[in-house]
Amino acid sequence: MLYQLAQGTTIPRRYFSIDRVFRNEAVDRTHLAEFHQIEGVVCDRELTLNDMMGVLNDFFERLGMKKLRFEPTYNPHTEPSMEIYSYHEGLKEWVEVGNSGMIRPEMLLQMGLPEDVTCIAWALSLESLTMILYGIDDIRDLFGHKVYTH
Repeated sequence: MLYQLAQGTTIPRRYFSIDRVFRNEAVDRTHLAEFHQIEGVVCDRELTLNDMMGVLNDFFERLGMKKLRFEPTYNPHTEPSMEIYSYHEGLKEWVEVGNSGMIRPEMLLQMGLPEDVTCIAWALSLESLTMILYGIDDIRDLFGHKVYTH
């Protein structure tokens, strides 16, 4: 997708996807090994970390989630990178809902994008968002015979 963008597609560009993913991770009340991931990539000239945080804050606010926290982390394809947390009122704790970052310039340059083009990217867990929005205390309860109404 980024390579095709470098071949002459106009900028700015936005790309979004939702898919089921697997992660080799221990399952507990806030983590699943298999879940739906909401991904976004925005490419434009001279985007900043502040732009990315603004997009994510706006997205979460539109969902009704106003308590967000960003923490630095390591990702191989983005720098800087941040984990995104939202406060779960029922659990009285911060729950990780996604990851985000600025795509590394050396990756963009290898694909042929101009030096002034930057890309912000994020990946969010649909199940984590659902858990917080509906006050579900255990993410595993989203699967199986239980039915929730809100």
